[in-house]
Amino acid sequence: MLTYTYTARDASGNDIKAEVQADSELSASKLIRAQALTPISISVKGQRTGILSKRGKVRAKDKVLFSRQLSTLVGAGLPITQSLRTVAEQTASKEMSLIISKVIADIEAGKSLSSSFEAHPDVFNSVFVNLVAAGETSGTLDEALERLADQQEKDAEIASKVKGALVYPLIVLVVIMGVIVFMLTTVLPQVEQLYVDLKQELPFITAAMLAVSDFIINFWWLQIILTIAGVYFLRRYVETEPGRRVADGFKMHVPIFGRLFMKMYMARFARTGQTLMATGVPMLEMMRISGNAVNNVHIKSALEKASVKVKGGKALSSSIENDPNFLPLVPQMISIGEQSGSIDTMMGKAASFYENELDNEIKAISTTIEPILMLLLAVVAGAMVGAILIPVYGLVGTTAL
Repeated sequence: MLTYTYTARDASGNDIKAEVQADSELSASKLIRAQALTPISISVKGQRTGILSKRGKVRAKDKVLFSRQLSTLVGAGLPITQSLRTVAEQTASKEMSLIISKVIADIEAGKSLSSSFEAHPDVFNSVFVNLVAAGETSGTLDEALERLADQQEKDAEIASKVKGALVYPLIVLVVIMGVIVFMLTTVLPQVEQLYVDLKQELPFITAAMLAVSDFIINFWWLQIILTIAGVYFLRRYVETEPGRRVADGFKMHVPIFGRLFMKMYMARFARTGQTLMATGVPMLEMMRISGNAVNNVHIKSALEKASVKVKGGKALSSSIENDPNFLPLVPQMISIGEQSGSIDTMMGKAASFYENELDNEIKAISTTIEPILMLLLAVVAGAMVGAILIPVYGLVGTTAL
């Protein structure tokens, strides 16, 4: 058992600080509640206090599992707090268990389930909160949670595929940089020494590369500092509004990978829109939430402009038609849905189309980028070998004469 320190509040509103022994933080919370106290913060003795202290990121698969389990239990007729406690006991994620404990405390204090989730935006985004709110209002919470689990699985699958497509070229580029540094710092200095011993003048290309080699060897500490500073300031810049616009615009238009990102954004928008509309979320609210879920400021801005047109009586399909931030199929499918009264169904079909297109795009990128990277590696290796062999052959010719 572990010893937990906690701060709790009694019925009179007085704060009480004490210790309790329990197997887990959730068990400690139960023991505290058994004393008619409301836990405010709980932590292992000796650690920084806070009910979410030392909490790491909740993994996507833990969120999916949480949504599915809660959907099953609520659908079976269990009260929401009992369902949450059961899920908390079953989850293998300590981080998720801590958050569920806090959600239970908020519900018992009189808050709704959706507003309790809203207090943890790092785990439960606006899509999650709004779907739960819609499910609470319509009495279909279990269905809303099931849709959420499907949505989260699709998002995680898409993100995993895109990351996988970016990993291979990154690894090759790292290998190329490693080869360059190795040749510059180990092989070229030996060629220089050979020329010094024979009192010969170095060829220009070799001399230039040796200057780079000397800088790498003698100022490695400066390069580390500049790299760390560059990464730090680049990340800070991207966090600003102008920087975010530049970064998101780059993703949409970068050669080869731009199409991949665009299809990912379209799949995410259509899938989120389908999930929200099927749960009964109004269209304007769907556009706002989907704009945040897509995670691209240009598409979000386009949806904000389109929402003004929709509010004025224009159809959604017409509002985003010819907008460069949307691929043509999206407004076309939405238009069919508007005419048939099944926008959510058609958005789901658009999402499925782009999810399949992502698979094809990733295969195409793998086929296209592999020869490009191999050519780049060959050029770099050829330049390095030339810088070494040309002077060596020159010395052989001089010696022979």
